[in-house]
Amino acid sequence: MNLESIRYSLRNINYRKGRSFLTVFSILIGIATIFLFISFGAGLYTYIDDVASSSSANKLIIQSKGGFGGIDESFELDNDDLSVVERAAGVRSASGLYFKTAKIEKGDEQIYTYLAAFDPDSPLIIEVFGIEIEKGRELKSGDSGVVLGHNYAIPGKIFEKGVSLNDNIEIQGKKLKVLGFYEEIGSPPDDAQVYIASGYLENLYPGENDYSWVVAEVNIEEIEKAKTNIERGLRKHRNLEEGKEDFYVQSFADLIESYSGALDIVIGFIILIALISVLVSAINTANTMITSVLERYKEIGILKAIGARNSEVFKIFLFERSFLGFIAGTLGVLVGWGLASLGGVILAEVGYSFLQPYFSIWTFVGCVAFATLTGAVSGALPALRASKINPVDALRYE
Repeated sequence: MNLESIRYSLRNINYRKGRSFLTVFSILIGIATIFLFISFGAGLYTYIDDVASSSSANKLIIQSKGGFGGIDESFELDNDDLSVVERAAGVRSASGLYFKTAKIEKGDEQIYTYLAAFDPDSPLIIEVFGIEIEKGRELKSGDSGVVLGHNYAIPGKIFEKGVSLNDNIEIQGKKLKVLGFYEEIGSPPDDAQVYIASGYLENLYPGENDYSWVVAEVNIEEIEKAKTNIERGLRKHRNLEEGKEDFYVQSFADLIESYSGALDIVIGFIILIALISVLVSAINTANTMITSVLERYKEIGILKAIGARNSEVFKIFLFERSFLGFIAGTLGVLVGWGLASLGGVILAEVGYSFLQPYFSIWTFVGCVAFATLTGAVSGALPALRASKINPVDALRYE
């Protein structure tokens, strides 16, 4: 296709602005949607990979099969269960973790959230949480104070005026001194949790001293073997049959696999809808172009009369649709990028900073290439039809 033919095609696109706009807009919407969800999906996969490669990768969590996120306050693991886990082959060390629903009060304000209690002398729990102190200090064994999640320090997030170091807040009706704040996790429920030393739990929940979770550190090379040994030991100790356990033993790889599987389904479904939208756009574009061929019947006859070959007519019409597809793809990724960036800022503002888009050059290139191909495919049949028009019949056409 020579330069003159390209100029001719561009003039036709410019002349039919309304039809060109509708073609571009219909493809643009689908491409922007695809780009948006691929970017957020890639961002989540990146976050999951970061977690998988963290210090939590060699940890196993023993928790209830029921309850939200494995937190079921009716499920209990006692010190005997902890001993079974510690003795299992492949386990280096283990520690218990308590989760309780707690009433938190500051002046006339109150909320209900999760309280986590653990042994400060065991680094396992903090390694699992993967968070560090932002202000103040970590809990120490024997502490009667509390370390708060990130959002307590921000006025208006949880309490109107926020909370400061050394303030006193009430937990379950007892005053505790604020010793520190953890850094932001990026999830409002997690950033609203409170943390105490396990030795103080009896003061808030008398008689409730069984664990919600047990966390085990294992040799990463033998994690599956250790998992099997823990399951076998707990089944025997709790007198449960295989397949009827009331607990899970999960590695972070297991958790990641379950989240990734669900994520694949959701993102795949949304992208499928977007692809259907693009397909419908392509069909509409093809129908529009067939109408355009009829409108340009005499014009095609003149082109052939002055020497244009069938292949040249075909290329002219195909280029027009492909070029509009390219424009739609370019604008679509720009719109998708803008929406994804804005969405990331909004999500961070409302506390979900872990939900951020990830932009890859291949996402940009792939979406533009797909849009261009969509334009080309939708224009192929009408272009072929235009190339086969008889110039004598076309010049007589009224």
